[in-house]
Amino acid sequence: MRVLGIESASMVASVAIVEDGNLVAEYTLNHKKTHSQTLLPMIDEIVRMTETDLSELDGIAISAGPGSFTGLRIGSATAKGLGLALNKPLMHIPTLEGMAWQLWGCDGLVCPIMDARRGQVYGGAYDCISGELPVEVIPADAIDLREFLEKAMQVVADESTPWKRLVFLGDGVPVGKPVIEEVLNCPYCFAPAHTNRQRASAVAALGEVYLKLGKVESAEEHTPDYFRVSQAERERKEKEAKQNGSN
Repeated sequence: MRVLGIESASMVASVAIVEDGNLVAEYTLNHKKTHSQTLLPMIDEIVRMTETDLSELDGIAISAGPGSFTGLRIGSATAKGLGLALNKPLMHIPTLEGMAWQLWGCDGLVCPIMDARRGQVYGGAYDCISGELPVEVIPADAIDLREFLEKAMQVVADESTPWKRLVFLGDGVPVGKPVIEEVLNCPYCFAPAHTNRQRASAVAALGEVYLKLGKVESAEEHTPDYFRVSQAERERKEKEAKQNGSN
């Protein structure tokens, strides 16, 4: 079983090929370039270097959000285009679940957080020691960071749960670290550099599990999970509200 993974939900651009539980290739870039400049050349490179025939893929796993509106649209368009051209199914991987998968086997409560600006994060909390897939303990949402931390503390404070610490990863960590250090009164830690950002290898590996479980969709069906309206749409609605108020 061979799966191509695409990750573009944040500043990180990443593509990977996983085959039968093994990582064949991964190309990850966390730099100030637009995904429209990077994703297709990166896919071309790993396909060329591994002598992969795209027609032999069994599916395409796409990090489906939440995240950057522009990044998600570019990744979605890339996956849909490949899926349509190759007639391959897509595996719709929630971005936070894919991040949690990077820490599979961790005995702490895994808390991926992405910077959503205005004091908010895209955050969720996952059990990564039970079942075939990460189990959502705190549902993924666009949420105030302090509110999210309070919820996470309540979980680890419950003696009936197996988690005694929180493990944070994602680009919400550098921005939110002062708040995390101020609010938390329970054990916690931060994932190291090789696991603290999105990686297409996790998306592809989780996509392989999804494919085995039959959790697939067609390229036509796929749409990203934005969680909230874009800044441009929000500003347009605010402008319209002001205009209507002045009439």
